Amino acid sequence: MTPYQLLERLFPINRSITGQGVEQSLEIIKTLLPALRILKIPSGTQCFDWVVPEEWHARNAFLEDDSGERIFDFKENNLHLVGYSTPIDTILPLEELQEHLYSLEELPDAIPYVTSYYKKRWGFCLSDRQRKALKPGN
Repeated sequence: MTPYQLLERLFPINRSITGQGVEQSLEIIKTLLPALRILKIPSGTQCFDWVVPEEWHARNAFLEDDSGERIFDFKENNLHLVGYSTPIDTILPLEELQEHLYSLEELPDAIPYVTSYYKKRWGFCLSDRQRKALKPGN
């Protein structure tokens, strides 16, 4: 497997520091490094000055406009969802939604990687171009 092929397999996996995605990723890497020893440490375990966070499993996330058109979908790019987001199913005006959106003005086409391991919140990440193209409304 070439490095590019490896990245093609790994990139779509929704992975964080715990959970199914990291386990799946490590199993793929183990096919290349058979001597790799994988240990599983349960959530809540104290490791020096750190506590292993709860596992997080996202199945679906999307943002759509008033007409039902999807702006983006987690299934197309898992970077669109803030890691460890709490579940949300709501309709908000764009002004309120902006508080939960993350983008990088200096990299207008990049989708940032944002996580929230220890603070319960929800959010979406999108390119700055996508964010600036959002129309007022719900």
